[in-house]
Amino acid sequence: MRKVSKISGNAWEQCASGLSRLFSAQVIRELSTHGHSQLGCRILEETKVHDKLDPAMQLSDFFDCLYMELFRSYRNEYVYKNVIASKLLLGRHSLNTSFMLAEFRVANCKADMVLLNGTSNAYEIKSEFDSIDRLERQVQAYRMIFDRIHVITSERQIEKVITAVNEDIGVMVLTNRNTLRTIRSGDSLKSRIEPSVVFDSLRRNEYIRILIKRFGSIPDVPNTRIYEACKKVFCRLSPEAAHDEMVNILKTRGRSRSLSEFVTGVPVSLKAVSLSCKLSRKEQASFLNLLDMNIGSCLLDRQS
Repeated sequence: MRKVSKISGNAWEQCASGLSRLFSAQVIRELSTHGHSQLGCRILEETKVHDKLDPAMQLSDFFDCLYMELFRSYRNEYVYKNVIASKLLLGRHSLNTSFMLAEFRVANCKADMVLLNGTSNAYEIKSEFDSIDRLERQVQAYRMIFDRIHVITSERQIEKVITAVNEDIGVMVLTNRNTLRTIRSGDSLKSRIEPSVVFDSLRRNEYIRILIKRFGSIPDVPNTRIYEACKKVFCRLSPEAAHDEMVNILKTRGRSRSLSEFVTGVPVSLKAVSLSCKLSRKEQASFLNLLDMNIGSCLLDRQS
């Protein structure tokens, strides 16, 4: 059987960036909804590897083989996210008590991954393909809302990252052995967060639930003034209280038995994207069944 590993050398280097797009929420949604992915077919055609693949290869094996190739020679952001999801969320914690959010907006920045357990841990990824020019600004934004902040980087970026951030920020390295090595643990920042920034990172139904829990009701004002009035009340909370309420309410976004079963059921290569693709229970079941199908039926023979 021809494997993805047969795509090597210059051919692999030229198509790796494009192939990494297969690990996207859109491809997973199309597969779960239609049984095939037009975007996936297009990516394989554009990267000119569709004729190098064995049509009989199972979809789960395809994703795992492709992921191993990415890890070996093209560790992009998805590889880092997947290691964080599999090693930290699923390896050390449980989806029954913890949850992970991807691309969580804070002020004008987005935290790559946020792990919520007893507290909040923000993970900013700086792979060997990333510049660290914006790192200081990103960390400053995360300080306003998260308890602990970690920068995860490659071996070649360690010194740059350590120089760019303060000692209270954690630094980790993705090793060649598929592990995360802690260079510096970092400190708790919870007492210094800003409730107003926490508030702006929540959905309307979330901050309303927090206000009812903490104060018994929400301000009796017209809808046009709800945001402003609720924010004023929310900011009466201490930094620690605002943070803890945020953690508790955000964890409910992933408190679903079906999501837990879905994330557990997908291959290791798909842990990160499975957390963020937002499928219905029916779509989740459809995708899990599709993993045993061959790629000829879902990625190679359908045209957009």
